[in-house]
Amino acid sequence: MKVLVNGALGRMGQEVVKKIQSEAGFELAAVVDIHNGVAGGLNVDTDVLHAIKTTKPDVVVDFTKPDVVMDTLRKILPTGVACVVGTTGFSNENLEEVDKLANANKTAVLIAPNFALGAVVMIKLACEAAKYFPNVEIIEKHHDKKLDAPSGTAILTAQKIAEVRKKMHQGHPDEKETMAGCRGADFEGMKIHSLRLPGYVASQEVVFGGQGETLRIATEPINRECYMPGVILACQKIKNYQGLVYGLEKIL
Repeated sequence: MKVLVNGALGRMGQEVVKKIQSEAGFELAAVVDIHNGVAGGLNVDTDVLHAIKTTKPDVVVDFTKPDVVMDTLRKILPTGVACVVGTTGFSNENLEEVDKLANANKTAVLIAPNFALGAVVMIKLACEAAKYFPNVEIIEKHHDKKLDAPSGTAILTAQKIAEVRKKMHQGHPDEKETMAGCRGADFEGMKIHSLRLPGYVASQEVVFGGQGETLRIATEPINRECYMPGVILACQKIKNYQGLVYGLEKIL
């Protein structure tokens, strides 16, 4: 399988390049980034369409930035090449557009807020716990270079919990913020808090409160290698789909 890595000079991009080159049955077809350089021994191309036309990859793996990923997909999808996207920050309107573009060009896009198996299992366990502990808050912790908040994983977690939990007001009905934003973002009555500090990779904790007890479900990645099995699995399976596939759990 020939893979083009877009965002190849970034933190995640470098890990993907290394993994593709060490994985049997995979070939690093091209590396693309907004900056010139070398990744995986290949010269970086700054034009993703040029790289696609000259190397004809089977799949593009995109780890770029929220402010550029939509424009990139609008270029890639008309070529019919499948995409695996780890970039976050998509709106519902963005996701609808991606789905239409992929279907119109008879290809597929997998967008995963998190490629770590631990994160997928965390969300599954959180949804089970929410049936019994409806009072819940989400704390996500990322490195201080992350551009969007809350994280895509936190949003997906809240969306999945909301499917099994009735919308409800948590805390005292007369609760008042004396400093705006101190209680976090509100999603269907549950709160989401974002930490941005050096030293974190992409941790998340889902905290449930009940009478006389709390329950915590957490994932703590040690390094970015934990995402690579998910990326490889997505590349292997994406050709079996058409349109938008949102979330790694859909292909597990």
